[in-house]
Amino acid sequence: MADRPTLLRPPPDDPNKAQIENALEVAELAVLGPNIFTNARQPWHPPGARGIYGGAVIAMCLAAAQRTVAPDFLVHSCHCYFLLAGSSELPILFHVEQVRDGRSFATRTVQARQRGRCIFTTTISFVRDTSSSSSSGGGKTIREVSHASEMPRGPDGKPLQPPPDDYTDEPELIAQGPFQGTKIEVISGPGDEDKPGSKKTRQWVRARGRITGGVAAQLEALAYVSDSYFIGTITRIHRLWRFPFPADEYDRLPADLQAKVRTLHQWEGMGDDPRDMAGRPVIGMMVSLDHTIYFHEPRKVRADEWMLSEMESPWAGDGRGVVTQKIFSKDGTLLATCVQEGLVRLQQPATQGNESKL
Repeated sequence: MADRPTLLRPPPDDPNKAQIENALEVAELAVLGPNIFTNARQPWHPPGARGIYGGAVIAMCLAAAQRTVAPDFLVHSCHCYFLLAGSSELPILFHVEQVRDGRSFATRTVQARQRGRCIFTTTISFVRDTSSSSSSGGGKTIREVSHASEMPRGPDGKPLQPPPDDYTDEPELIAQGPFQGTKIEVISGPGDEDKPGSKKTRQWVRARGRITGGVAAQLEALAYVSDSYFIGTITRIHRLWRFPFPADEYDRLPADLQAKVRTLHQWEGMGDDPRDMAGRPVIGMMVSLDHTIYFHEPRKVRADEWMLSEMESPWAGDGRGVVTQKIFSKDGTLLATCVQEGLVRLQQPATQGNESKL
């Protein structure tokens, strides 16, 4: 039988669900064994990427794992490894292992496999939801430590405010997919313009439409978008050229392609004119290696409302880079903290002579 992107015939999109809910739907394959799931629809393969969008695999693994825990358990951490590039032309099998079910915590591991090969693996930890109980037996108040990072502030010293609900400023080239976002802003303090480790990027994001699947669907949507523009933060804070042609050849491109490149360049916070990147280092290879999400306030996640993503990088070297991300709700609640390490290799100057490449 010829390869196809799903094992089962894709169901029609549910008009009562948000686009992201339909995209992340998984189906149980009880005929193959317990706790085995598969993608219901073809996953997205970003143009120019080696494989499918990593956030989709993270979110579908979470969706599968959430189907195996009691409803009063909520995810609090997810530790992932990208092993092989996933194909959008092959179905994915999600094998969930019930590692532990305790009174307060439950642990699941999930392997995403294509053609019998593991392309992605994650360990997900769930905690029993105690948000509805504010006191212990006898009415005694529970004491606990508590703090959280505050919403970043703007130049006026006030907490940042989300775009209006009727925001429509996305360029047509960008306005695709299940999430909507604003232009990425690269922030640096006075005198820190040439210090990559002191820069931050900020972007507002939200799912298109209304998510109707409850807390689980909101958390899956956050997991999906957490991988967006993540390791690419390294290119923005170091001002690295990422397009598959030299920056100084921009003027030779057809007018329509120039317009697309300029739109992407500006949207990603790289500046107004791509020609200003002539002579800058060029990305040779960049792929995600691992990804961690800590969900701090799972019941407060509203991925279909504006969330602020703020990213920065504490370190890069030895062909790798690490980026951290804070995701805030529009009211300033710290919803999640994420960490990603990726392979970041620069294009090297051509060598002289006929030296062996081995």
